[in-house]
Amino acid sequence: MMNFHVLTLFPEMIEDALRTSITGRAMTKGLLSLHTVNIRDYSVTGNGRIDDYPYGGGAGMVMQAEPVMRAYEALQETMEKKPRVIYLTPQGQVFHQKMAEELALEENLVFLCGHYEGVDERVLEEIVTDQVSIGDYVLTGGELPALVMMDAISRMVPGVLSNQESGETESFQNGLLEYPQYSRPEEWRGKKVPPVLLSGHHGNVDRWRRNQSILRTLRVRPELLESVEFDKKDRKYLQSLIRQETENRITEEEINFLSKLLANKTKS
Repeated sequence: MMNFHVLTLFPEMIEDALRTSITGRAMTKGLLSLHTVNIRDYSVTGNGRIDDYPYGGGAGMVMQAEPVMRAYEALQETMEKKPRVIYLTPQGQVFHQKMAEELALEENLVFLCGHYEGVDERVLEEIVTDQVSIGDYVLTGGELPALVMMDAISRMVPGVLSNQESGETESFQNGLLEYPQYSRPEEWRGKKVPPVLLSGHHGNVDRWRRNQSILRTLRVRPELLESVEFDKKDRKYLQSLIRQETENRITEEEINFLSKLLANKTKS
């Protein structure tokens, strides 16, 4: 079971989102739990205010250390050991699938959602174990990044997905982006499902999907290919892409990238 704990100024935002769809069903089944803590309840002044002006001047306000610390201490009293505390910040390590898999092994995860110009550095030094970003952009608070992370982590918790294979073979699981997916009808507005998917030949289907994953990764996230292990069939497909660039609509830049990639893979 995975227990999510969120220190936030907007508990309802977290609760409303997480209690829907797949994560909502998982909570009903007892596979996930959610505990939100409103940091305003631990205001030093007792009136719900938890921010103040930054030392040194500058625009905006900063969340004070004491309310955050009090909220965390009240939460920690309910646990047997110190949990991992994730602070959502653009300055953190960028979140990725491997991190989701790693965090899914924890029993308790605490998410600290900042607002305004951030949180007093002193309390971050005291309680935070991981600083994480979901991308190189700025949001109004940490709630949306926390929800993104909890959704991705939840999918890695056994039993959360109705078909466990869905979680194990989707995008990023093997270092590649996911292959294209199709459903009924067989033809839609003049566009047909690729014949190989109708063949019933599982080996050919698997090969087609692998090739499409490689091609999609090349076009969207080519840097991911550098860490992928290629077998003989993969190399043959990559070489065919270079030879048949017109048919495959491969750009000159992609051809150069593939040529260097194959040369480096051969050396290693």
